[in-house]
Amino acid sequence: MIRYPRDLRGYGPQTPDPKWPGGARIAVQFVLNYEEGGENCLLHGDAASEAFLSDIPGATPWPGQRHWNMESVYDYGARAGFWRLHRLFTGMAIPLTIYGVASALARSPEQVAAMQEAGWEIASHGLKWVEHKDMPEFEERAAIAEAVRLHTEVTGTRPRGWYTGRCSANTVRLVAEEGGFDYISDCYDDDLPHWREFGSRDQLMIPYTLECNDMRFAASPGWVTGTDFETYLTNTFDTLYAEGQAGAPKMMTVGLHCRLIGRPGKIAGLRRFVDHVQRHAGVWCPRRIDIAEHWAATHPHTRRERPSQMERGRFVELFGPLLPAPWIADRAWQIEFGPAHDSAVGLLSAFVRVLRQATPAERGELTCAAFEAQTLPRLQALLP
Repeated sequence: MIRYPRDLRGYGPQTPDPKWPGGARIAVQFVLNYEEGGENCLLHGDAASEAFLSDIPGATPWPGQRHWNMESVYDYGARAGFWRLHRLFTGMAIPLTIYGVASALARSPEQVAAMQEAGWEIASHGLKWVEHKDMPEFEERAAIAEAVRLHTEVTGTRPRGWYTGRCSANTVRLVAEEGGFDYISDCYDDDLPHWREFGSRDQLMIPYTLECNDMRFAASPGWVTGTDFETYLTNTFDTLYAEGQAGAPKMMTVGLHCRLIGRPGKIAGLRRFVDHVQRHAGVWCPRRIDIAEHWAATHPHTRRERPSQMERGRFVELFGPLLPAPWIADRAWQIEFGPAHDSAVGLLSAFVRVLRQATPAERGELTCAAFEAQTLPRLQALLP
């Protein structure tokens, strides 16, 4: 028995109709990451300075030292970039979701007040803007709990959405186990929300983006001018808008950072993109919590028996009678199985592989083509 945990199938060839409010052809959602004051810094008790997502070329951590220039770049995001973005989006009447690092929010009371006055969602971006990949599980769990506590203390309400970004292999499971989040966005695997099961909890995932993201102003390959960013966003929007017109609406997320897109030479491209969006009918520009509420109401999760999660006896009991010989089901259960095999086509693939491995005596007169023709309809009657 080998079980492969990654879901490479997703919704398969036919995506569900999200039924966006008002019959919208696309949902365009803007996220502003607020990290300034939560990054690696000796003042924050960290061992080295920050080296991630700034305009300093080739930046590296400075162990045991403050990096004055790096701190100043982050300070720009809070002092100037945030307010430039605040003016843009309030002026366009487009609500944002803030991914707020709890310690950064605590150090920025005026910005938090402006977010709340604008009616923006403030989701959690963790306790500190630091790497989590090597963090022990008990330590990360404690950091999640402290992020929720501090966020609630600073904003007056607990966060309903979560995005770590610099996460570990344990992050999503630990956040789901915390039990209080309407959605988690530590995934990049789809153009629509989807559900994951963690024990008894059904957790909604709303994918984020690393490509429609101004972080590529600080990465290679990436954006050089605001027009580069604008062109990519416009092409993405136009493609998804056309898919929505053809009957398959999707979601587009745009990721922003105060210290990056908040610069005058970059924000001009963003403004032109927002103008482009607003020239189209049938566009919904929600907060992420609005998407979460809509999806939970319109597409609630239904648990079902999945072949990749079945015990051997149950698997053979259920599928053996559908096959010419029960040994096909028994052997199929032992090969590598994953979520991709929880569909009729996926399960048929496993059975055919077993048949191809069988000896001529075991196969007898049965051909793979005949086997597929008679077995697929039976599986389709049981599985989506």
